[in-house]
Amino acid sequence: MPTAPPEPLQPARIGVFDSGVGGLTVLQELSRQLPLESILYFGDTARVPYGTRSEAEILRFVREILAWMQSEQVKMVVMACNTSSALVLDAVRSEFNLPILGIILPGARAAVQRGKRIGVIATPATAASHAYRHAIQEIEPTAEVWQVGCPELVPLIEQDRIMDPYTSQVLRTYLAPLVAQQIDTLVYGCTHYPHLAPVLRQILPRSVQLVNPAVDLVQAIAQELDLLGLRNTHPSVLSTRFGVSGSPEAFATVSMQWLGYLPTVEHVDIANVLSKSAK
Repeated sequence: MPTAPPEPLQPARIGVFDSGVGGLTVLQELSRQLPLESILYFGDTARVPYGTRSEAEILRFVREILAWMQSEQVKMVVMACNTSSALVLDAVRSEFNLPILGIILPGARAAVQRGKRIGVIATPATAASHAYRHAIQEIEPTAEVWQVGCPELVPLIEQDRIMDPYTSQVLRTYLAPLVAQQIDTLVYGCTHYPHLAPVLRQILPRSVQLVNPAVDLVQAIAQELDLLGLRNTHPSVLSTRFGVSGSPEAFATVSMQWLGYLPTVEHVDIANVLSKSAK
């Protein structure tokens, strides 16, 4: 009796998560640089912003998200969240049997290729961790780094208030100490912040180069996929999925302007994932 041919390997998605819509900047880069891959995107919109929360809270949130993504059989997880990457990346890497990539190191590498007087705008938690300063100066000890915590920016972006005059006013206040230091490079220390590019360009001197760590993060993702033999060589049969812990409708509406289409978004009861899996 002839042996049945082996079942073809089922493609798997790359998991990408953020506290909200910020990680869409990483999703856009993934679509541009790795068009054959499919994504499972999760926005923790019920608990956004992360940048003003404690490390213990963020660790709990990330564990819940990773447990859910693991149950969805993703092949890799990307922390499209600087706060999570800065505070808990090493901890969860040791707990989960999954390739998990963070965004800080790729961003630091990109920054030192652009300049030596580097400003970083970030959430208060990321700024307080000094993760970018440590990473940048480990690569280039002569680089000078100034960091500013920006608690108001993520809520303004999530509320779709980017072109609001108040947002420009807030940005000018946050950027003032960096401009005073005559920075030559500004790093988006939060994946939400590339959405602010039109406003930043109006405020900053033209000589300041903007660094979007998402670009270099996706290059690192491609290298890791190749190293692990997980890169898709044919278009995925899986469509990109979107899940949120808050309102699917609100997320879909806000994200449409960056995605170019109205996504189908599902609600995920993320806070109960670990308790259900423990039963």
